[in-house]
Amino acid sequence: MELRKTVERYWAAAEARDWAAFADTLAEDVVYTLSQTRERIRGREKYVQFNREYPGDWRLRIERIVAEPGHVVTWVHFTVGLEEMYGISFFTEDGEGRILSVTDFWPEPYEPPAGREHLVERY
Repeated sequence: MELRKTVERYWAAAEARDWAAFADTLAEDVVYTLSQTRERIRGREKYVQFNREYPGDWRLRIERIVAEPGHVVTWVHFTVGLEEMYGISFFTEDGEGRILSVTDFWPEPYEPPAGREHLVERY
C-alpha cells in the first residue's frame, strides 16, 4: 500500500516540521479541503505554506490508519499548548504514490444532551 506509506511520511514530516519532505508527499496539484470552515487550498506550494505558517506549538500523534488501494483515512490526535483535539483526514492519490487530495474533519467536543445517562458510559 504505497499511499499508506506516503501518508505515514506526510504525518512524520509535519510533526518534524520538515517542509521539504512534507512537500515530497504531495502531488503538484494537491487539493486540501477543510470542511468546518469551508476552505479549500489548491496546489502544493500554497498547502505547504499553510502548514508552515499554522500558529502555535502543535504536536500530533497518529491514532489509527485505515488503508485500501488509492484511499487512506487517518485519525490523529493533536495538541496545541494545553488544548487537545482529534482530526479525521481522508487522502486520495495521484497514481504515482503522491497525495492528490486531503479532506479534514475536526469535530468540536460538546456535552451530551440530558436523558441518556442510563445508556452511556462517559470517558
